Amino acid sequence: MSAIDTLINSTIRSDVRAAAGYHVADASGFIKLDAMENPYQLPHHLRDDLAQRLADVALNRYPVASYSTLKQRIVDKLGVPAGYDVILGNGSDELISILCMACATQDRRATALAPTPSFVMYQRSTQFAGMDYVGVPLKADLTLDLPAMLDAIAQHKPSLVFLSYPNNPTGNLFAEDDIVAIIKALDGFGLAVVDEAYEPFAQQTFMHRLPEFENLVVMRTVSKLGLAGIRLGYLSAAPRLLAELDKVRPPYNINVLTQVAAEFALDHLEVLNQQAADLRAARGDLMAALARLPGVEVFPSAANFILIRVPNSDDAYAKLLSRKVLVKNVSKMHSVLTNCLRITVSTPEENSTFLDAFAASQAA
Repeated sequence: MSAIDTLINSTIRSDVRAAAGYHVADASGFIKLDAMENPYQLPHHLRDDLAQRLADVALNRYPVASYSTLKQRIVDKLGVPAGYDVILGNGSDELISILCMACATQDRRATALAPTPSFVMYQRSTQFAGMDYVGVPLKADLTLDLPAMLDAIAQHKPSLVFLSYPNNPTGNLFAEDDIVAIIKALDGFGLAVVDEAYEPFAQQTFMHRLPEFENLVVMRTVSKLGLAGIRLGYLSAAPRLLAELDKVRPPYNINVLTQVAAEFALDHLEVLNQQAADLRAARGDLMAALARLPGVEVFPSAANFILIRVPNSDDAYAKLLSRKVLVKNVSKMHSVLTNCLRITVSTPEENSTFLDAFAASQAA
């Protein structure tokens, strides 16, 4: 064993050493339909205005640690209830980590729970914070198995339950009554985290129900709205609970360029909302076109992506790659996703190119 092997084995946790890294595919030269991004940029005149705003930023100074102006814009424009505030994160990933760190008690082994398959960062952040993770499989039709969820909550008494709404990678919205039942089942010992990353496309939310449930946390990101590059997430909860979570947030975790870009974008929210509306319309067209292809099962979607099942996902994925179209092969994530591909909804031109390539791959 080399000296570096000895050093790593003696310093790095065994579960971290055993974990695989988070792999992001190189999309250079591809039509990129694997990461649920908004394909539209801001109009040219707004980009010019934003460039001037960014040029005036004092890069030599730390951000204003309270982020009060940005948080106020989010509260005013994105449906946060009166009397509620938000904390900000470097994307929703950091918010998930903050939640896990805040709940990873040292006197006992805390647990986080989520339906599976779902967003992979729930399990990774739980593990890295030193918590146990319990995944409760979805039903074969990809809906929430409420009895199994409630049984798992009763057995494990989780500090956190993550509920992606709509769910990634399946795209469907879990039944609202089922989520309420889970929130109520956690009352007194656990937090229900409703992750609304795709809210611009689902147009359904639990944000307005925060005053109804003290153990409800609603988390969102502006990434899917069209600002993936600035890495900004926000989270709201009961004021006293939010204050405790904010203690875990690193100071200056949002850089000044992100802050200014987000404030600017929220001042022009109507542009981003129109882009989301265009993508919702395109989603319906793309789902209908896919459903007409033989051997393709299209699952309901309330997100900006579509999950499909094909006879051979590995073969279809490889053929799309050969045609420079990159989608996500999720078939190995869980048995309920066997032979499934996830496709981001994009511009009419890119959707058409994908459909032509996909139809050719299925016919070959």
